[in-house]
Amino acid sequence: MGNVGTAAAESFFALLQKNVLNTRSWATRDQLRIAIVTWIERTYNQRRRQTRLGRLTPATYETNITPTAHAA
Repeated sequence: MGNVGTAAAESFFALLQKNVLNTRSWATRDQLRIAIVTWIERTYNQRRRQTRLGRLTPATYETNITPTAHAA
């Protein structure tokens, strides 16, 4: 992985740590796993814009492409 990939991964994990891991103590790994998945699906994928998706969030891109896929 090059510098761009490394920077992106570090940015993701910094956000994950700030918004999920450091917010409270987790009693079980299962609770933490659910919190991480929920954060990714509800927050990270709803707000993060990607250049390769035309500056759309992954959630918006999926919504826009789904009707096209069904028509084909």
